[in-house]
Amino acid sequence: MTQTQPISKTAPKVYALQGTLLEACSCRTLCRCWIGEDPDGGACDSFLAYNIEKGEINGIDVTGLTYVQVVKIPGNVLTPKSWKRVSYVDARATDEQKTAILDAWHGRLGGPLADLNGLIGEDVAIETQPIEHDLQGGEGTLVVGDKLRATMAPYRSPYGSITTLRDSLFSTIPGAPAFVAKATEHVVNIPEHGMVWTFKDRNAIQGDFLLEA
Repeated sequence: MTQTQPISKTAPKVYALQGTLLEACSCRTLCRCWIGEDPDGGACDSFLAYNIEKGEINGIDVTGLTYVQVVKIPGNVLTPKSWKRVSYVDARATDEQKTAILDAWHGRLGGPLADLNGLIGEDVAIETQPIEHDLQGGEGTLVVGDKLRATMAPYRSPYGSITTLRDSLFSTIPGAPAFVAKATEHVVNIPEHGMVWTFKDRNAIQGDFLLEA
């Protein structure tokens, strides 16, 4: 008598997130961190903004929400536990959604986000703010309350195709190409946490992410 083999079931994912990234920093041209070099001037002032177009974390739907981290990086981006971070969670998030987003991006659920979180040395603050994250026709804009605003657009070839960065040593959207961009405006005003800067026509990165664990 033939014994029936049990049907294997794929374990549910802890998180499955897809969307778009807007990122800008103090470097003057292409982000040196992505190729493993020290930032311009030896240190980096930056933000990373993840807009979740579709996603779940531990079964909690977080579609349409945005998470932003403003960071100061004192040297090479790959130095573990060196970044100083202020986190902003979309004001539209429920308490349950906020907890889920922070669990994922603060490394408590493993996967690629835990790897990225290993670079954080100090969490200065976690706050809730209204966030506007928009990407239309290649141009991206980000507004986080009265704390941050930025506008960026990608570099393009003579034929109009977007300039991409692939197979880089470092990535905030692992597994996906980055779109090399320029931020015409990049303003951060968080004096209560020692993060105040204004940059014009400096490095920016855009990209699509698919993050799973």
